[in-house]
This record gives sequence, C-alpha cells and structure tokens, in this order.
Amino acid sequence: KIRFDTASFEPLRTSLSGLPDPLTRAVVWNALRDAVRDGELPPAAYLETARAHLPRETDLAVAEGVLAFAAGQLADQYLTPAERPAALATLTSLCRDLLRRTEDGDHPGLRLIAVRHLIDVAAHPETVAAWLADGTVPGGPELDPELRWRILARLAVLGATDEDAIAAELARDPSATGQEGAARCRAALPDPEAKRAAWEAMFAGDDLSNYLFTATAQGFWQPEQAELVREYVPRFYADAVAVAARRGPAIAVAAGRYAFPAYAVDADALRL
Repeated sequence: KIRFDTASFEPLRTSLSGLPDPLTRAVVWNALRDAVRDGELPPAAYLETARAHLPRETDLAVAEGVLAFAAGQLADQYLTPAERPAALATLTSLCRDLLRRTEDGDHPGLRLIAVRHLIDVAAHPETVAAWLADGTVPGGPELDPELRWRILARLAVLGATDEDAIAAELARDPSATGQEGAARCRAALPDPEAKRAAWEAMFAGDDLSNYLFTATAQGFWQPEQAELVREYVPRFYADAVAVAARRGPAIAVAAGRYAFPAYAVDADALRL
C-alpha cells in the first residue's frame, strides 16, 4: 500500500487531475481509497478531493471507480446518517458538473457514468422522474431498459413510485433483466408490507432464483429506510445461515454479499 505524508498529500489535493498519466492518477486514487478504508483518511477529505478533481477526469475507469466508492461505500456505509445528506449533495453536484462538461457529445462513456451515478445519489425525485417520463436525459442519452430500471429503483427508495408503475415497467420490459429490476424495485419500496414480502421471499421460501434473490436483496436495504427495516438487522444473522444451509453455496454467497445490512454495522451487529 502507498501512503502520502503531509508534504506529499497537500500538493496532490490541488494537482491530482493535472497528473498527465491516467495510470498514475488511478494509483493515487486507489491509495486515497485504501487510506479511507483503513481509517487513516477522513471520508470528508476523500469527498473534497473527488469534488475538486473528478469533474476534470477523462479516464472512464478512474471516474467509475471513484464514484462507485464515494457513493456505494463512503456515502452509504462510512458516514453517519447525519453526514450522508451533505455527501449525496456533493456527489450530485459533481455528477452535474460532469454532465455539463460532456454536453458536446465527445465523451459519451463519461456522460453515461455521470448519469448512472446521479440517479443513484438523487435525494429528490423530480429530476430523475422527469427523465423517466421523457424517456431521455436532456442532451442524451436516451434511456435504455437498464437506465429506466435504475431510475425506477431510486424512485422506489424515495417513495416516489408504486406497484402500478413497477408493473407497467415490467410489462414494457418482461425480459429476465426486467424481472430482476421489478424485484429490486418492489423490495426497495418504503412500505412495511413490501419489506415483509421481500424478506419472506428471500429467507422463508425456495422459489427465488439466484438472480432474483440478489436483486431482491439489493433493493431491501436502503440507508434512507433505516428505521423502517431496523427490526430485520438482527434477523439477518440467523436467517442467512439457515437459508445458506438449505439452498447451498450460491445463495450463501448472495446472502452474504448482497443481503448483508452493510450500512447498519455497529457493536451489536459485530457481536451477532
């Protein structure tokens, strides 16, 4: 692992996006990520660095890696609930900057990365709901099924859609991917009955395929819904072991990787 002393880190924070070699930038970003994961760099410092430099990034792998870590692990797991809204706002602003920079159409891959992550960190439904209604992002891209399901899943988390809309989208896309999208959206609805049905489908029955189990698990746990699903956190530890023993290694992997309440880890969870 690489670590930067103070004399090295401060210049990096002002010049990282100016490093000419994308591999060098990737090494630096990976070192910063490792430092956050090891508890040696505050998450806020990583976010500030991303906000300053990622809007000027040109390498797709670097942009995707930084945004995936910042949204999926840092904002969803490492920050306290009180800190999370500010992190989502920072990431939303960052993604909007990337969208503005790619309006000329010269960087479609980078623009798609920005669109996907802006959907994932949206704290308010209006913008992405308008994209879904129009079938396109202003200036592109048009929404393919993957983006439509991604938006609908985020709207479900925010309580801005319902079962009728999910069923309509499934009728529009009845493919295997559509079935997974619908399962993910239904499990993400902020409704006690939807959560109960999703949990029972995962842990009490044997009907879900590996893919549908994974999709349901991805929808179930949402940091925005921590109070709603609090009772399920201690249940996971017994129910996951039972379903793994009953259904075998593939479901065991899915339960451990996707059905684990990663944002809810505390001393009680560690004991369990």
